[in-house]
Amino acid sequence: MKFRCLALALSLAATASAEPAVNTLTESERRSGWQLLFDGKSTDAWRNYRRDSLSEGWKVIDGNLTRAANGAGDIVTKKQYDAFELSLEYQISKAGNSGVMFHVQENSNSPWHTGPEIQVQDNVDGHDPQKAGWLYQLYEPGRDQQGNIIDATRPAGEWNQLYIRINGNDCEVCMNGVRYYHFKLGDQNWKQKVSASKFAKFENFGSSGSGHICLQDHGDKVAYRNIKVREFNDDGTVPQPIDGKLDLTGDVAFPNLKWDQWSPVNDAGQLRPLRLMELTPARDDTNRLFAASQYGAIWCFENRDDVETSHLVLDLREQVKDWKSRGANEQGLLGLALHPEFKDNGALFVYYSHPTEPKSVVARYTISDDNPNRVDPSSAKVIMEIDQPFQNHNGGVIEFGPDGYLYIALGDGGFRNDPTASGQNLSSLLGSILRIDVDAGNDNHAYGIPADNPFINQKDARPEIYAFGLRNPWRMAFDSQSGRLWVGDVGQELWEEVNVITKGGNYGWSNREGSHPFGNRPVVEGLSEPIEPVFEYDHRIGKSITGGRVYQSDRVSELTGKYLYADYVTGKIWALSYDDQAGKATRNEQVIPDSIPVVAFGEEHNGEVFYLTESSRGQCIYRFNKK
Repeated sequence: MKFRCLALALSLAATASAEPAVNTLTESERRSGWQLLFDGKSTDAWRNYRRDSLSEGWKVIDGNLTRAANGAGDIVTKKQYDAFELSLEYQISKAGNSGVMFHVQENSNSPWHTGPEIQVQDNVDGHDPQKAGWLYQLYEPGRDQQGNIIDATRPAGEWNQLYIRINGNDCEVCMNGVRYYHFKLGDQNWKQKVSASKFAKFENFGSSGSGHICLQDHGDKVAYRNIKVREFNDDGTVPQPIDGKLDLTGDVAFPNLKWDQWSPVNDAGQLRPLRLMELTPARDDTNRLFAASQYGAIWCFENRDDVETSHLVLDLREQVKDWKSRGANEQGLLGLALHPEFKDNGALFVYYSHPTEPKSVVARYTISDDNPNRVDPSSAKVIMEIDQPFQNHNGGVIEFGPDGYLYIALGDGGFRNDPTASGQNLSSLLGSILRIDVDAGNDNHAYGIPADNPFINQKDARPEIYAFGLRNPWRMAFDSQSGRLWVGDVGQELWEEVNVITKGGNYGWSNREGSHPFGNRPVVEGLSEPIEPVFEYDHRIGKSITGGRVYQSDRVSELTGKYLYADYVTGKIWALSYDDQAGKATRNEQVIPDSIPVVAFGEEHNGEVFYLTESSRGQCIYRFNKK
């Protein structure tokens, strides 16, 4: 029986699909210390080089800071910066040239005598061999798979986003979200490159450690907008994007639990930590929880604080790619979902990486008739196989929605920069959330397509697709109260994002990373406008989001109704408050002060949410508590 009366909840959430606002800070930027250097109206933060004011050649035109007339001159920020990040967008004229310099001092006739320059130009018709985004005569981008120097710029007349980080040994430049190069300011490599350049004769070039940011007048029309800066603290950190701290603790939920037939040491004598991917209730009145590990084992145990015994329900180690093998960290057993009618049919579904072939598998199993804690191995039935071009970005979480259909989260297929262009390709399953009917298979297909899937009648589109434009959805979950579908999507260079998924929604990848431009692929005609994330955070805050679940228990009232999520790299755990009517986050809070590398989140039948970690002791399941 399908619970279609709740299906509307999946598409009612308000979302923003318009172009991001210009010359404003996002909520995450505002919280984490970014500031505007230009608001689209005032030029108060700028003056000409070695002058007290701004010349008439620089004008505010249509909300853009524009070099509009001859003799405009180079302009600098009134303030000086040492360790900082700069993000801006530029629009260069045909064959035009400009530049962005940092650590500029005013003790010479020209700013480039002291300030290293990131080139801005039209890469098609421009005449300088140093291309846009290159650190002039010092650093250039790496090469793509075909051996060509990476060029992520968009044509003259279009907006390009330039990101610059200057922070001692951790400096980086990205063009339209694509990393160009990383360097260490002032190290031996830097000094060698400077000595081989035209800047070698300038004693103070790139050595001041602080200075002005400069926009260069090279005699061509150029416009700038969305000019934002953030300074680093003395210890290299930036503010957390939070509105408060809940100051809770995390404690082992089942301290006495032993995992049936699991050992922390493998047959070769090597340490083998346990990494849980899923924890879900049986929903069959037995008060059991089912736990899935990445290496291929699934257990069940009674949901009691003092439980000691678990049962090995299914052992798929021989059928699953070993996540500890070379390059397979994002592979293995990645998803587990129990059928909505599990109590009656005993069906459970798994998503795993094939051990020898480049593909992911969704399969169905059934609990044994004579042992409720054991799967019948002969019941295996492959539901779907998905080819995977690379080992990473396989997604893998599966969930049954309140409509009774199975949702499958797939990444873009892997590597970097979406090389197969899957994110905006409706003829590919990759980079999408799929929605299938596992109870409607026939002789030709192991599953059916829900009649209201959004692309079922669109030519060349895969009918399984429910939403698209995702890079690597790492954990997906339905809110047990509202039916809203949440996804944490792992970014590439600059942004991690939290999305609320709606039917037919386009989440932007790989034309966008979060709400920001990415790459230079043309927009695919006929697709809907990208939907902005409800929240995002940058890579100075964290580098690998772990999507979570909405806490619907009343045991810890501070968390009730909030979406819990984490960052695996920095170990931060946050609670996000969401306004359904406005379709945006209203508050983001730090949950616990500790740094915990959370792999996934689990849930029990009453809405209690657990966080799951990797552990050599097998203590992988934690719950939140008040101090």
